Amino acid sequence: MIESLPLLGAGGHPAHGLEFTALEIRTTGLRPGHVVELAAVRVHADGSVAGELATLVDPGPGVPPGPALVHGITRGELDGAPSFGAVLGSLLDFCRGSVVVAHDLPFVAAFLNHEAARLGTGVPVLPGVGTLEAARTAVPLPNYRLATVAHALGVPGRPGLSALSGARAVAQLVVALFGRHGVTFAAPPALPALPRFATGPLRPREEPEPGEPGWMAEAAERVVTGAGGDAYLDLLAEVVADQHLAPGEVAALAALAAEAGWPADRVRSTHLRFVTALREIAERDGVVTAAEARELRQVATALGVADAGDLRPAAGGKPTRVLVLGTTAAADRLRARVLAEGVQLAKKLTASVTHLVADPSVPANEPRLTRAAELGAVVLDAGAAPVALGFEPPPARHAAQPATTSKLVGGRVLMGIGLLLMFIVVVAMFGGTPVGAGIFFAVFGVGALLGGWWLAEPASR
Repeated sequence: MIESLPLLGAGGHPAHGLEFTALEIRTTGLRPGHVVELAAVRVHADGSVAGELATLVDPGPGVPPGPALVHGITRGELDGAPSFGAVLGSLLDFCRGSVVVAHDLPFVAAFLNHEAARLGTGVPVLPGVGTLEAARTAVPLPNYRLATVAHALGVPGRPGLSALSGARAVAQLVVALFGRHGVTFAAPPALPALPRFATGPLRPREEPEPGEPGWMAEAAERVVTGAGGDAYLDLLAEVVADQHLAPGEVAALAALAAEAGWPADRVRSTHLRFVTALREIAERDGVVTAAEARELRQVATALGVADAGDLRPAAGGKPTRVLVLGTTAAADRLRARVLAEGVQLAKKLTASVTHLVADPSVPANEPRLTRAAELGAVVLDAGAAPVALGFEPPPARHAAQPATTSKLVGGRVLMGIGLLLMFIVVVAMFGGTPVGAGIFFAVFGVGALLGGWWLAEPASR
């Protein structure tokens, strides 16, 4: 149903004049099964939103909704919602004439293909773009979860439980990637003619605004995953982001892993790797609060790897916490650098921010610059930030070159000789030396003075 388009950096076909439809789904598991929520946000290449679509999807009478700890959807909410077949017409109408976008495009495409195959309905292949793979070419990050990439690229807010919140983030990501990061298509996208199906009423759900992310959610953004990613590890990070992990949630995670074909030892090793990474991140800050230590021990115990979460509170001042202001590719790269260095990256200015970095796109009268100084934060420009934050060593001060030093000494010696000759000439002239001889030696003295000055004062030339 969706085909991933090959992308390039600068030099390919730009997205000017195109529209994108960002898709996000909530599902019954990690492997293709049923979609229980679907959302789409259509945007122009300039970032203006053309429309939104969202609905719960009933996978069938009595079919479990899957991991409520991930998407927050109960079986009761699905009763009375439209089926995927009843939603497909609205989805295709919404995508018509646009390039489809999803963060993890293979995951979304696999589920949609599975649903379409179950219906026995032929659907033309839609051109698609994956923001996860595109982001890999734009900025180096510890991991490429949607929340991490959105934070690095300056997307406000945080994707929540609903598919619509995720689709909104994906829409902003694709605009940033094709805009300021210069991603282009290897070939012009071919937009197929789509069939029309009957449409019916949709059933969107309400979702409260996600709260401010706590330490656990921020630390999860800095956990390094492998080059190929890890779907279960990403899921685990999402689950623990709320700083609470109940036994029922752990059992649900184990069921998801088993359904995806993971043996128990692989699940435990993933838990151990995740908690160990969280502990290392906490220790790297140099400051471990009692709350952080308690949260990590609770999560480690719940996941069955209590030893990996053995962390003692450690006082030591204020951990480095950086807020980067700016809407340029350079600002995005600096945010990504902060995360890659294991440093806390703030979303907004609070008293916990230790450094505020502004790139040239930030106006000089930006109120947060003044407010940051009042709060005691160090205000930096983007160029000086990598050195000031300790990511790069300061530029080496080059010692004077030997040739320059020898010229300086030689010049001063020559000036001394010139002065001595002039003194001897004056004394000799008073002693009756012929004028011709005096002028002859005086010329040598003046030449020595001028030559010595030229060697000893190179900066004046």
